[in-house]
Amino acid sequence: MRQVGADLIGARKLTPPSANRLKVHDLLETLKSEFELEGKLSAQTASQIGKADKAFGDLPVMQVNRDRINVYKKEQLAAGYAKATINRPLEYLSLAFKLAVETEKLSYVPPIKMFSEKGNERKGFLEPADFEKILAQLPADLKDFCQWGYATGQRKSETASLEWDMVDGDVLRIPGSIAKNGIARVLPLSTELAEIIQRRQALRRVEKNGVAQLCPFIFHRANGERVRNFLKAWRAACKKAGVSALYHDLRRSCARNLTQAGVPREVAKTITGHVSDSCWNRYNIVITADARKAMEQTEAYRAESAAKAKVVAMR
Repeated sequence: MRQVGADLIGARKLTPPSANRLKVHDLLETLKSEFELEGKLSAQTASQIGKADKAFGDLPVMQVNRDRINVYKKEQLAAGYAKATINRPLEYLSLAFKLAVETEKLSYVPPIKMFSEKGNERKGFLEPADFEKILAQLPADLKDFCQWGYATGQRKSETASLEWDMVDGDVLRIPGSIAKNGIARVLPLSTELAEIIQRRQALRRVEKNGVAQLCPFIFHRANGERVRNFLKAWRAACKKAGVSALYHDLRRSCARNLTQAGVPREVAKTITGHVSDSCWNRYNIVITADARKAMEQTEAYRAESAAKAKVVAMR
């Protein structure tokens, strides 16, 4: 009766009795269906929802509170996961609860506090010469994959999901289902990318279990399997090349290269798949050399302007 009274005066919405029978899994499944309906369910989104389901799915929704969230965070930290990695499933858990409130299955969202990611800005990138050193040391069946990543800035999972039916003449039509943000886009095949596609076409026929067949994936390993985790091969190539780098640095490098080449931001974002300016800014790394170049250009402009002004005054 107190809960009903609080609802009537607008203090707190009444939690329906059916909420006691709900489990977190139910909320996450509803969220997943919502993403599917909107065409925004990417492989990465589904993966993060799955992680949230694994950690909290069996819990009744009424048992999700600050203490339970903190237990999860401590367990993940102890397992060696980064704070940003721990935050991702929690974000989808929070979204699932918010959707449940919108659909009136629940009356409130429990406090799901994320770790601060301040200082987690992307910093690594590869100059073209350093990338070429690493490329030379990579296994033959990974060279095209990594060169594509450096040229396009695509995420590793997105590149690994590219299939031949996405190639449409001189463009690549990337569906939202493989993009992290769930948004489809078109990537024109420049000279470099077209050459990679030609090489991959020549390697498309593979033999699996003694039977010759065409691989559906543009990039695959020598045995015809889809490209998955190759951390060991990447680290070995970096060590031989004498360059310290992460594969994800290729994405940051592409963003910086596009900027250095004078490509307008909005055009560059359609290539790499960035949506927001804030996210783009995290990848578009400005280093001391860039700042020095900008200062020198500004000084040259000021000196030229002052010289022109003197000439005008003398006349």
